[in-house]
Amino acid sequence: MLLTLAGGSLFFPGLFALCTWALRRARPAWSDSDCVMISTRLVSSVQAVLATGSGIVIIRSCSDVITDRHWLARQYVWFLIPYMIYDSYAMYLCEWYRTRDQNHRHSLTTFRNFLSKNRLMIAHHAVILFVLVPVAQRLRGDLGDFFVGCIFMAELSTPFVSLGRVLIQLKQQHTLLYKVNGILTLTTFLSCRILLFPFMYWSYGRQQGLGLLQVPFSIPFYCNVANAFLIAPQVYWFSLLCKKASRLFDTPLAKKDG
Repeated sequence: MLLTLAGGSLFFPGLFALCTWALRRARPAWSDSDCVMISTRLVSSVQAVLATGSGIVIIRSCSDVITDRHWLARQYVWFLIPYMIYDSYAMYLCEWYRTRDQNHRHSLTTFRNFLSKNRLMIAHHAVILFVLVPVAQRLRGDLGDFFVGCIFMAELSTPFVSLGRVLIQLKQQHTLLYKVNGILTLTTFLSCRILLFPFMYWSYGRQQGLGLLQVPFSIPFYCNVANAFLIAPQVYWFSLLCKKASRLFDTPLAKKDG
């Protein structure tokens, strides 16, 4: 555990520092804000690839969704804890660099603006650290590694979300790449962050000989409550992505009609 925590504590900040240094050398015309934001997105994408890969390995290794075990289900959670702490600071750093051009120093006002703009993401990170980590590492005992792997799979959409943010930062919203990435973002987000939950219920039901609609009534009530809390922000974020996509693809039509 301690070795994994230490590895994550070195890996993610170190990768961020390396990416920032490399971008400043490779793209001297880019602002510090560009380099920091893009580095943050690169690190997020790397973490997402690692989490998704871990999820795939766990899911494929657990034929019994309740009792089968895989060491990654616990070890990667320890590796994830430093990332969540690092990412919270990296988001603040992005906000500070963004406002630095307005001669704002590290101040209470900057911190309040950061909290206001990122309150849902901060709450998301806090829930993972203070609720999901204890559940995944202690409260569930030796059961449910398969479902932990499924939760890791939710990160599949993150690289596409990150690429979209990078293209916006570089003012490339008009490109074909941005539109294609938008479609991939919606597809992966829907499949791996929303439809993931019916898939978990279906997997449990298949093993227990239950229909999908019977599963919620055959598992502990707190499991349904926990899943509801997990899926609620995903549905909200997906609705925001859909609104953004509708504006993106409606714009050319509106111009032609005009």
